[in-house]
Amino acid sequence: MFPRRSGILLHVSSLPGGHGIGDFGESAYDFIEFLAGSGQKIWQVLPLNPTGYGDSPYQCFSAFAGNPLFIDLGALREEGLLPGFATASGPIFPAEHVAYDRVIAFKQELLRQAARTFFADRTEADRPTFDVFCQKNEEWLEDYALFMACKKVFNDTAWVHWDAGIRQRDPAALKEWRNELSPELEFHRFAQFQFFRQWEKVRDRCRRHGISIMGDIPIYVAHDSADVWAHPELFRLDEQGQPTAVAGVPPDYFSATGQLWGNPLYRWDVSASSGHRWWISRCRASLEMFDLVRLDHFRGFEAYWEVPATASTAAEGKWVEGPGAEFFKVLQAELKELPFVAENLGVITPGVERLRNSFGFPGMSLLQFAFGKDPQGPSFRPHNYSRELVAYTGGHDNDTTLGWWTSPGVGESTRTEEDIREEHQFTRAYLGFQNEEVNWIFIRAVLASVANTAMIPLQDALGLGSEARMNLPATVSGNWRWRYRADSLTKEIRERLRALTLLYDR
Repeated sequence: MFPRRSGILLHVSSLPGGHGIGDFGESAYDFIEFLAGSGQKIWQVLPLNPTGYGDSPYQCFSAFAGNPLFIDLGALREEGLLPGFATASGPIFPAEHVAYDRVIAFKQELLRQAARTFFADRTEADRPTFDVFCQKNEEWLEDYALFMACKKVFNDTAWVHWDAGIRQRDPAALKEWRNELSPELEFHRFAQFQFFRQWEKVRDRCRRHGISIMGDIPIYVAHDSADVWAHPELFRLDEQGQPTAVAGVPPDYFSATGQLWGNPLYRWDVSASSGHRWWISRCRASLEMFDLVRLDHFRGFEAYWEVPATASTAAEGKWVEGPGAEFFKVLQAELKELPFVAENLGVITPGVERLRNSFGFPGMSLLQFAFGKDPQGPSFRPHNYSRELVAYTGGHDNDTTLGWWTSPGVGESTRTEEDIREEHQFTRAYLGFQNEEVNWIFIRAVLASVANTAMIPLQDALGLGSEARMNLPATVSGNWRWRYRADSLTKEIRERLRALTLLYDR
């Protein structure tokens, strides 16, 4: 399940081309060719669900649905669902970042136009394919479509502010709203149909090149989501549907006051009484989309940081016991193989590691964490790696390696200037370099390590600085926007990466 190999971390939104945001079009296939040409065997993506607040893939309107912004409009044009001028005459978008507001307005209008054409002129071949998709995914698709349709009616306000009948899912209200919003529901079904059809073609190309795709399951879901609206009994909510306790993490490397995520916490006892049915469905859906899955914030399954909903910072929280081994035994009984990678970063206890090891889930290590004063720093150093590990130069919540090295951002974390000087001195001594390209020093270190899996954010392979950072934790705007330029994947980079990959038997 985890043979010796390496790969690239790159979210779909960061692909070039398309119409203002990366998509499942030509640039995705070009990237797959780059992966194959550089000897990589894994493409890791962030959650592919429809983003909501702050454009974060970790705050989505559904844990099951796909993000319609990733649909390739060119493919819709080739199917005859869009006229050629519709995509050719679109606005000029920035090449190196996503302007989400503009992209959403542009693509939503064209997706609606394509849907109208599809339902007006649907061929005999399309009709059964679409119907089969809707039937197969009915369990989540109908709630998601109605949720999104209602959000439009209520001017995108959170579901807790909707009319009482639909907010509380009164059966008569559900029937009435479904009838009234039937055309809008059809649009959302169509968008999901296109998303998954195009994604499957991307996956097929990866399979043909021997490339596995690693997806991502965030442990928590957004409060304003179809999941919480449709299954309120699974979450810690009051009678008005507002969270009574929310998720976060205590003070750490990233923030002196912790991170207050705000996601509603689960009622794990209620989930267990149902045999964790919703979770089984969620994991099954992810395993149908991906070959491997990273379990975000794995430590929350052993114990989670509970913060009162009224708290102003995460520092006011406390640790509470999670569902533990019982949860994974249920998943294993239902799903058999669990090709999970445990994101075990942060405050990790022996109990978390016992849980991870008991199910054979590889953990993670980030080389950027290896050289500072964090008490867990030694565990991130390559001489302490185990084979059952996924070793990264850095992750999507980190600065790029070059940015970390050249503009360490005093004030972003708990490190002082003196801490940073000592960290750099130790890094040079440990990795044995002076002024060489630090990103390639880091890449070589993780590829040379004994860890069976080595992952490199594309920004590090391209040697980009802080301007290419994907996310700065504990901030709510300006994240998830970076895109690479189409001419960035040069022959030199491909061959340099391939040479190291072959050298270290990846």
